[in-house]
Amino acid sequence: MSHKTKEQLAAEAAALWNGLKEKSESGSLSPKERLAIPAQEMPARDPVKRAREMDEVALGYSEAQARVEAERCLGCKNQPCVAACPVNVPIRDFIARVQRGDFKGAVDAIKTTNLLPAICGRVCPQEKQCQSACTVGKSLGTVDKAVAIGRLERFVADWERENGLVTAPAVASETGKRVAVIGSGPAGLTVAADVRREGHAVTVFEAFHKTGGVMVYGIPEFRLPKEIVAKETEALKDMGVEFRTNFLVGRTGTVDQLLESDGFDAAFIGTGAGLPKFMDIPGENLIGVFSANEYLTRANLMRAYDRTRADTPMYEAKTVAVVGGGNVAMDAARMALRLGAEKVYCVYRRTREEMPARAEEIEHAGEEGVEFRFLRNPTRILGDENGRVRAIELLEFELGEPDASGRRSPVAKEGTEREIPVDAVIVALGNESNPLMKQTTEGLDVTKRGNIVVDESQKTSLKRVWAGGDIVLGAATVILAMGEGRKAAASINVYLAGQDDLKAD
Repeated sequence: MSHKTKEQLAAEAAALWNGLKEKSESGSLSPKERLAIPAQEMPARDPVKRAREMDEVALGYSEAQARVEAERCLGCKNQPCVAACPVNVPIRDFIARVQRGDFKGAVDAIKTTNLLPAICGRVCPQEKQCQSACTVGKSLGTVDKAVAIGRLERFVADWERENGLVTAPAVASETGKRVAVIGSGPAGLTVAADVRREGHAVTVFEAFHKTGGVMVYGIPEFRLPKEIVAKETEALKDMGVEFRTNFLVGRTGTVDQLLESDGFDAAFIGTGAGLPKFMDIPGENLIGVFSANEYLTRANLMRAYDRTRADTPMYEAKTVAVVGGGNVAMDAARMALRLGAEKVYCVYRRTREEMPARAEEIEHAGEEGVEFRFLRNPTRILGDENGRVRAIELLEFELGEPDASGRRSPVAKEGTEREIPVDAVIVALGNESNPLMKQTTEGLDVTKRGNIVVDESQKTSLKRVWAGGDIVLGAATVILAMGEGRKAAASINVYLAGQDDLKAD
């Protein structure tokens, strides 16, 4: 990354736009000319400074950058990018509006299928979804050169909010039907929006004191500002969606009670996958070993980093090892720096090429000072006489044959154990489903891993109950959870319209 300032990038884009404007307005840019337009770099804050601050790292496109980037789109008739989007955002059409400078029209087009564009524009893995199918990227031989769909989505969503032009989607006439949505993460919010559009009353039940699910407790401020999540949620309130916080379904009330006693006509379970996985190695019970879930929840939801205004205790650590290679591992490693760590290692048993984290997040982590220990995996965690972490023992690996997912499997190199002195270990190896919902909902079918079993319409084994997101998929992404929410909402709307009697098995 060049680390040019936002002002420098904006000035370069403005000069480019001046050269493109006439042809753009006349519609005479040829495909060859569009492919020659340079991809626009996302401005970002200085790595040295930002590594100790919570402010958002990516700064967003200038208007000139957005116009230039939009001109790179070829407007493909077959729209492969739309087919690769889990919620089928009308990408070609919204980018065409950006090309015309109609930013409000662009964000309105996005909101026909996605009510959370400012969030998705920031955290969705576009390079593995819509942008992976982009004809421009394929023509230029790399997904890095695909049209920056996510950055354009973020730009128009931010433009709408910053100009005070946010409008709530239209809601049909009241039907008298009531839907309970359990969990206010991306799947639950998507269901709430799509069901409410049809005129049904919606109440969202959230276990925490703030709405947003993993977008609030899991994703850090420097990647997704909480104010953005709050504003996106506000749009649902403007539509008439009711939110009830501090309501843990399974304890405060059960699914059966919501349907039978409280009179809801349908329920959607979108409680996420909040039970962290551990390594099952010696030393995991030492003081100073944390799941990434706990670590990030303390820092994000409970604002442990804000020592002047939050009383949330946070473990002091100067040298931290984070185990894992996904986005959560990157979030935890980068958060550790911001909480005062002087050195942070990211331990991953494959190479950088196999890491499931977004390329941008890996790059940002490296720029900020996170040190990667590839082809390594912990064998034990060692403690001092007080039961506190003092070191982690790592075993070297090499890559063997591909596993079922297509990634090359790591093979241990016996006798290569080495200790690294650390005073905290954060385990970021994914999550499993909390068993509470199964334990308190009779007749709800789940897999061996505890994920709720659903059919192609997200219906569960129970009549009038749907489910989606991480509670079904296991730990996934915001946009995949939203895709499941859209399918569930469509099925719920059909049922409530009386077109599907959902006969009980």
